[in-house]
Amino acid sequence: MSRTPRPRLVRRALLGATLAGALALTACGGSDSGSDSPFSSGSNDAGSITIGSANFPENELLMNIYAGALEAKGVKVETKPNIGSREIYLKAFEDGDIDLLPEYSGALLAYLSGKAGPPKDATSPEQVYDALQKVLPDGAQTLTQAAAEDKDTLTVTADTAKKYSLSSIEDLAPVAGQLTLGGPPEFRERQQGLVGLKSEYGLTFKSFKPLDAGGPLVISALKKGDVDVANVFSTDPTIATEGWVSLTDPKNLFSAQNIVPLIKKDAVTPQVTEALNAVSTALTTEKLTALMAKIVTDKQDPKTVAKDFLSENGLG
Repeated sequence: MSRTPRPRLVRRALLGATLAGALALTACGGSDSGSDSPFSSGSNDAGSITIGSANFPENELLMNIYAGALEAKGVKVETKPNIGSREIYLKAFEDGDIDLLPEYSGALLAYLSGKAGPPKDATSPEQVYDALQKVLPDGAQTLTQAAAEDKDTLTVTADTAKKYSLSSIEDLAPVAGQLTLGGPPEFRERQQGLVGLKSEYGLTFKSFKPLDAGGPLVISALKKGDVDVANVFSTDPTIATEGWVSLTDPKNLFSAQNIVPLIKKDAVTPQVTEALNAVSTALTTEKLTALMAKIVTDKQDPKTVAKDFLSENGLG
């Protein structure tokens, strides 16, 4: 079923649905302004590109990869890591404080589609990318998406999977009322979260525990048994090292989630396009998972991991 683009005002309302004070309260290392607020200057330096990231390690890694690739092409770059959730960083993007973001195709499509949800027939990487073009904010575009994909998952321990015979999200239906789900606070209100789990799978959990976005809090909570089911990113190496079970998603609630650069049209130049498309060409799911193992397991700095990736792929 095809869907026409949402009206401009509706999209703007979706992106603006964040308290005005949220940006000022958001932590943000790496700002060049020397101010407590990452966006206090109100504008970017002429000729430079400001790259932001969400508040989880993988997105910060991707921001640093984009930054290094652009700098290798002679593009002046500023970075604003750890801005916050999609609700916050997309507001900054629309306001012009951010020029470029590493995004996830299916999650971005679901967010911009609002309560109506993304088209049901948009499940493959190509279908999701095409549908995304219809709901992009004014003045924005996406460049080539990577083969690399990082999906939201509902993940359980091996013991929980065995106890309740879980292999699919559908298997949660008879037992969800006994279980606690952990995830980022925004998971409560998102279509690709509790809203969609209810509408698509009929799931109502005993409780929801707000934690972080695929970070140490949600991982620790699942390890300790503080939650029974966790929203964990598919590239997190902890899934394999702990022998956890990521439940399959037969209804494609978490559709294709390819890494894609979201950029302001007025920031696009041939050099920018060449640099970012080269990153997308080099980035695979296997490589991304290995990079995340260096950060999560080996505790390496995302900047160092990004630099090594660029060097190994002739992009630095």
